[in-house]
Amino acid sequence: MTGTRALRLKRLRMRAWHRGTKEMDLILGGFVDRHAETLADGELDALEALMEEPDQDLYRWVSGAEAVPARHRPMVERIARDFGLSPDH
Repeated sequence: MTGTRALRLKRLRMRAWHRGTKEMDLILGGFVDRHAETLADGELDALEALMEEPDQDLYRWVSGAEAVPARHRPMVERIARDFGLSPDH
């Protein structure tokens, strides 16, 4: 792993575990811990873009309470499946 990628993953892990809401810390932090090392660069880009969204929106999307914007749908679906949830929208 390159130094640049290692630094990127370290920052991503920190952001995932320090979101502001415990629910999203557990969901995103757990996902990053389990999968970040194996994500392709494009998937990391998508995850980083998703993490720019407010926690309240992320939680509603991952839990299926609200429709997921198309740009985030693949990553939200992957995170939801990993956490045992299924966004229906």
